[in-house]
Amino acid sequence: MQAKLSRALTLGIIGNGLFILFLLISLLYNRLFTAETAVGLLKVIELTAYFVEVAGFAVLVMADYFICSAVRMRKLPKTAFSLYLAMEAFFMFCELNGFLVRKFYAPYSLGLYIFHVLASAAVCFTFVYFDPYKPKFELLVIGSIVIILAGLFGNYMGVRIYFSIIANALAYIVLFAGMKIMLKREIIEIDCHGDRAREVRYKSGFFEE
Repeated sequence: MQAKLSRALTLGIIGNGLFILFLLISLLYNRLFTAETAVGLLKVIELTAYFVEVAGFAVLVMADYFICSAVRMRKLPKTAFSLYLAMEAFFMFCELNGFLVRKFYAPYSLGLYIFHVLASAAVCFTFVYFDPYKPKFELLVIGSIVIILAGLFGNYMGVRIYFSIIANALAYIVLFAGMKIMLKREIIEIDCHGDRAREVRYKSGFFEE
């Protein structure tokens, strides 16, 4: 199961990397759209963006599944991360389908930015429960949260919530990469199902002959 957890973290890095790529392609599409670029080129870019987005979500869902199935207990961070993925999927949908959600979705809203950033930071904080009271791991989580909070500056720069989502993806790349390194160096220990080395068994030999 330790191998499964390591695979999950690798998938998390790849999935968030695809998120960043998707958002960069989307920004390129928006710029070319306003520049009245050829329809054929815009269609290719749009289809590429959709493919990368779907691939990113698929990889992250796999990462979430592997984390939930590999790690023993730790319901809070596992549930929080699953809800986080659902939240990001909702925001991605709204960003790509603004004409359908324009009545209730304002991508430049400060309130929306604050909610997204604080909710994302809260989810990231729950990861400390995978192995609490480890100073280096706590610093890694705090550093990732700082990156997430930096996403709030996108609102002051007049950028859509894209900027905050990119900051989140970058933060989770740092978090998952750091966790892989710390697990390999045994700085942190995350209990996994079937990991007998971490199970404590008590047995009395009083009645043995």
